[in-house]
Amino acid sequence: MDRQQLLQRLDKGWRALKESYAGLSEAQLTEPGVMGEWSVRDNLVHITTWEEEALKHLPHIAQGGRPPRYSALYGGIDAFNAQRMAQRRDLALGAVLHQLDETHDRLVAYLQSVPDDLFAAETRFRRRLRLDTYSHYPLHTQAIWAWRSRVGLA
Repeated sequence: MDRQQLLQRLDKGWRALKESYAGLSEAQLTEPGVMGEWSVRDNLVHITTWEEEALKHLPHIAQGGRPPRYSALYGGIDAFNAQRMAQRRDLALGAVLHQLDETHDRLVAYLQSVPDDLFAAETRFRRRLRLDTYSHYPLHTQAIWAWRSRVGLA
């Protein structure tokens, strides 16, 4: 997979995520129950968090480094997720949506700026990118569509 193919895969997953919540009202976007107690808004906060993590760690990985383990820093990924959600609990929906788009735009710009060899093979760089983005989006996209179906918004 080259850079262009990867960016297309990323874009396809991103567009599907955006379509999953298109047309929902503010009340619907903030209604709990999409994924456990999480609302659509909470799912979007979570996606932004992991794209921020990609932006934080991919440059280090590109230089041959390894990011610290979440178990050592936070007590595990679930604890990390809970901490990040708590930090953004009071963030207004408009700010959540702005951060979502702004972070994604920064990630795409970063990916367009890195050397081609980072995309040439299955590297730690590509693995981290996949886990934080285009293999992560569908989990939340599917949850949002399933919730919409359950509540009659499909």
